[in-house]
Amino acid sequence: MSNAPTPDNPGFINWLLIIFLGIIWGSAFMAMSLSLEGFGPQTVAGARLALGAIILNALGFLMGQPITTIHKSRGWPFVIAIGAIAFAMPMLLLTWGQQHVPSAFAGVAMTTVPLIVLPLVYIFSPEEGIGPRRVIGMIIGFIGISMLVGPGAFESSDSDLVFWGRIACIGSACGYAIGSILTRRAPKMPPIALASGTLTVAAILVVPLALLTEGWPDNFPMSASLAVLYAALFPTAIGALIRVRVITTAGSLFMNITSYMVPVWSVIFGVILLREDLPAQLYTALALILVGIFITQSRAILAALRKG
Repeated sequence: MSNAPTPDNPGFINWLLIIFLGIIWGSAFMAMSLSLEGFGPQTVAGARLALGAIILNALGFLMGQPITTIHKSRGWPFVIAIGAIAFAMPMLLLTWGQQHVPSAFAGVAMTTVPLIVLPLVYIFSPEEGIGPRRVIGMIIGFIGISMLVGPGAFESSDSDLVFWGRIACIGSACGYAIGSILTRRAPKMPPIALASGTLTVAAILVVPLALLTEGWPDNFPMSASLAVLYAALFPTAIGALIRVRVITTAGSLFMNITSYMVPVWSVIFGVILLREDLPAQLYTALALILVGIFITQSRAILAALRKG
């Protein structure tokens, strides 16, 4: 019997990978906020994508998986579509939107990804299954996330563009959801080549736009520059690589567990680094999130426990 990971049994390695992914993606909101203190939103998006693409292309070259290994007629159409829809568009929308809405709202927006993915999976990836167990689990998890960020996430900010900032965050989530389905349906190709190819496409689209609209930065503040470098290396480059690996081996629905983890880690980083007080509803929210994850992946969890 094969021990290869599947959507019903993702495997121990994929569980470790999405936990790590939840941590680094959870820190991305903090890094982006620091970056926006020194650079414009399109510059932050372009720098993050370009640096991430450079890192992954170098890694792909060293490991024998350069983007030249992508099949021209079958692979590149998917790479271009994923790069544009799942990286360029969400990055531009999210960096722009975070200027006008509270960061908590951005976290809530990312939790809509599983709900957007469900009907897409039903149409384009039916073998993954979306039975009532997964639907119920995701709904419970979404309720937990809503409690975690609290009603303040939906309060207006001082910006006159708060409505459009919210639309931008929701649009970013839609891009991630569509990208998950495209990645799952893409023809088999080396994972590093796929990740570096999608980031390269996104950088080619965003960097010229950033230079045209915001120009080359006049200075490079230390904290903002380090935040961009961190965001490029961990949430972008390493995150893209892990994302491809998990989706292609365990499926889009399993990948969406990170949508529950990211806001949790965002709060944890805020408490540890910014010394924020924990809201009373945090513990109830965490319990609901854990219950939602367990229901969604109960078969895989029970199988892992039996094997252990």
